[in-house]
Amino acid sequence: MPDERAETTGSCYACKRVFSYDPKDVVTFLVDPETGFPPGLTPLGSLRPATPEAVARSVDLPVCPDCVDKARRFGTNPWDGPGTSGPPSPN
Repeated sequence: MPDERAETTGSCYACKRVFSYDPKDVVTFLVDPETGFPPGLTPLGSLRPATPEAVARSVDLPVCPDCVDKARRFGTNPWDGPGTSGPPSPN
């Protein structure tokens, strides 16, 4: 049938809850399986250049709709304020 959606089941990268999703429509995070973090992100949350090896071995992991909604409602980037163009200087 043309309106059937291909669904699969997996766990959410953020909350680990198991949910069903359409692989074409789900929000994903690129994650390095060796570290469990996106390439270029440290365990302390700081940024560093992502190595080509880390990017090559990374996989897309799904995020459930509840976590996407929470991120949209509560997630703000402090560097997106007016007149800012990047992280604050360490001085």
